[in-house]
Amino acid sequence: MSNTNESVVSACNLGLTFHTSDGPVTALTDVNLDIRRGDFVSFIGPSGCGKTTFLRTIADLEKPTSGTILVNGMTPDQARRKGAYGYVFQAAALYPWRTIEKNIALPLEIMGYPASEQKARIERTLDLVNLSGFGKKYPWQLSGGMQQRASIARALAFDADLLLMDEPFGALDEIVRDHLNEQLLKLWERTNKTICFVTHSIPEAVYLSTKIVVMSPRPGRVTDVIESTLPRERPLEIRESAEFLKIAHRVREGLRAGHSYEEH
Repeated sequence: MSNTNESVVSACNLGLTFHTSDGPVTALTDVNLDIRRGDFVSFIGPSGCGKTTFLRTIADLEKPTSGTILVNGMTPDQARRKGAYGYVFQAAALYPWRTIEKNIALPLEIMGYPASEQKARIERTLDLVNLSGFGKKYPWQLSGGMQQRASIARALAFDADLLLMDEPFGALDEIVRDHLNEQLLKLWERTNKTICFVTHSIPEAVYLSTKIVVMSPRPGRVTDVIESTLPRERPLEIRESAEFLKIAHRVREGLRAGHSYEEH
């Protein structure tokens, strides 16, 4: 196991205000958070609370307007240039004219990996997400769950330590989602990546995470950070255990404290 005290993402008094034609919109305010190597951190909160904005700030897709954020001790811009993270979007975002293996190869092509190494990495990541044998298929030939696994493979292809996942299973039915949650935990166990995961689902957040970050409605701020007491080995049945329900209750209380039941 890696040194879990090593900070991968560190946010200090982070704020982000968008300037729109209707005036300023504060998406994040005074966010202080430390994510350590090997953590699985879920961000949960109502729509518009800044969960995705925070992820995009880590990825250098949005620029904070106050405070600081470091990724592996670097600015997000430096981290992006070094290929420090992989990003998995809500939709699989696969190019329909490229086969699955060609989709996975895309970041490797951009980064200039030689063809032989691309091939080895594609085979390895297809195996990691249980898609070996599907590399020659096109996205439309795969189910929604398989497409998302291909998207995860693409994010893993260049072996970044940090995986940013923005509601990757939100559009899938519950049975497929449960299966992918199980697979994601196994993947995390095998690779020891640090994962930042945005979700609207309390059971999903509790099942997957070592740490759950509860956020309030806009302006997004952290209302609670819950360290999970569940064991790393988590069969789906653990969701019926007293410990699981206790953590889920605390998440629900944190959301209620942030007035998440109000429409925003």
